[in-house]
Amino acid sequence: MSRQNAKSATPPTDDEGYLIDPADWDEGVAEALARREGIELTDDHWRVLRYMRAYLDEHQLIPDARFVIWFLEKDLGLGDAARQRLFELFPYGYVKQACKIAGMRRPRAWSTG
Repeated sequence: MSRQNAKSATPPTDDEGYLIDPADWDEGVAEALARREGIELTDDHWRVLRYMRAYLDEHQLIPDARFVIWFLEKDLGLGDAARQRLFELFPYGYVKQACKIAGMRRPRAWSTG
């Protein structure tokens, strides 16, 4: 079942594949970006992506990886395994894959925490 809604399949991206305008993101866009990364989105991916988008909407900032790990600790009850789970979901890294698929601009300087 496609999660695509009214927006276009893939809005403009920069040279690295990050959305130029995060407001262009929707779940259909996330699916297209995930396919480019070779990721099939599961329920756990969607939990992370929706958390990241909610955080962005509320704070107007990209959530640091530690906040996403904290969310996974609580939401999935993973405790100390949350960090490992984040990198299982996005094996090439939080910035390279999670931020990109969540429709964030590429952070200028970043620690994957």
